[in-house]
Amino acid sequence: MGIPARTKRSAAAADKTRYRRSPHLVSYWRGEQLIFENFLTRRRASASPLTTTILHFFDRARPLRALCASLTEYAPASLRRAVQSLTRHSLLQRRGQKTPAGERELAAWSEWNPAAGFFHLSTKDLQFERDAAKEFRDLVRRAKSKPIPRPIKRYPKALQVRLPSPPTDAEFACVLLERRTWRQFSKRPVALPPLGSLLGLTWGVRRWVDIPKIGRIAAKTSPSGGALHPIEAYVLARNVEGLRAGLYHYNPEGHRLEFLRRRASSRQITEYLANQYWFGGAAFVVFMTAVFARTRWKYDYARAYRAVLIEAGHLCQTFCLTATWLGLAPFCTMAFADSKVEKVLGIDGVSESVIYVAGAGIRPENPRQAHLLGGSEISTLNL
Repeated sequence: MGIPARTKRSAAAADKTRYRRSPHLVSYWRGEQLIFENFLTRRRASASPLTTTILHFFDRARPLRALCASLTEYAPASLRRAVQSLTRHSLLQRRGQKTPAGERELAAWSEWNPAAGFFHLSTKDLQFERDAAKEFRDLVRRAKSKPIPRPIKRYPKALQVRLPSPPTDAEFACVLLERRTWRQFSKRPVALPPLGSLLGLTWGVRRWVDIPKIGRIAAKTSPSGGALHPIEAYVLARNVEGLRAGLYHYNPEGHRLEFLRRRASSRQITEYLANQYWFGGAAFVVFMTAVFARTRWKYDYARAYRAVLIEAGHLCQTFCLTATWLGLAPFCTMAFADSKVEKVLGIDGVSESVIYVAGAGIRPENPRQAHLLGGSEISTLNL
């Protein structure tokens, strides 16, 4: 009896198929399980240590038959199933298959990977609790079994030096002391001049500095490693007087808004900010994105990823203090739907990615106390 033609064709096709391991893999132990993860596709699988041998074998494009010839102590059918499983979990790539989104962009992170790439991608698109009241109840239960950590560290046996009290009546001190996170806003629109002042004093270029044989760098009100300023600002304007509702990019050199698309609503803000409905009444939201190539140009080590995040923090504090000084009601949040925001911004999430969000509105006439950790009006604490 001869071998069916279809089987022969399948075997021939399988013999021509080449596999190679993904360039974006990490492995680690979780309890007793050995986990292999592709941090670009965020696919992972638990597997035996033999998987390391298989992935090592496919350091370049090779056919399955070559693996079988190398690992003769294992049955070809068993190795075939293993390769198919690793391919399904994107740990192996089959030649000719569609390249995963972001692979080309992530390849530019070569000096930063795997540390920065793994952290960046594995912390995106988290599933946040949608019910603020339930979140608070969960925290109450946690506090009963595991008390909240002390917010202050002390050395009671050390020599104590009493310091003069800081002045609290100077304008800058008043701004610092007045800063808080607002979760309620007036329905009145923010005027365009305060928005312009806020964007200009936070992200605007104050002057240009020419560095011989290198190029021109920008000086801004917040520090940046190498004065490379990787952070961009996109404004979702919902209720700004004299400004069409929609999405804008802030041009820090020309101090102008560049219109990208129309429409901005409370519902959109709530959706983009992980269902934090208390921010839906803000007059505008600013999405801070990082263009990582700017920082990578000078700093070719993964620690520089920290600098990008810290710089967003510098800018956000400048934003909040400036907004407070202008009499606005600012807020900031790390809870947002990364991929949804990046899609509306038209960025890929790797070469440019959203990393922080701030916003503001007009202060309410009669502000109610709101819950510190979520916005539901349960406790009487709001900072």
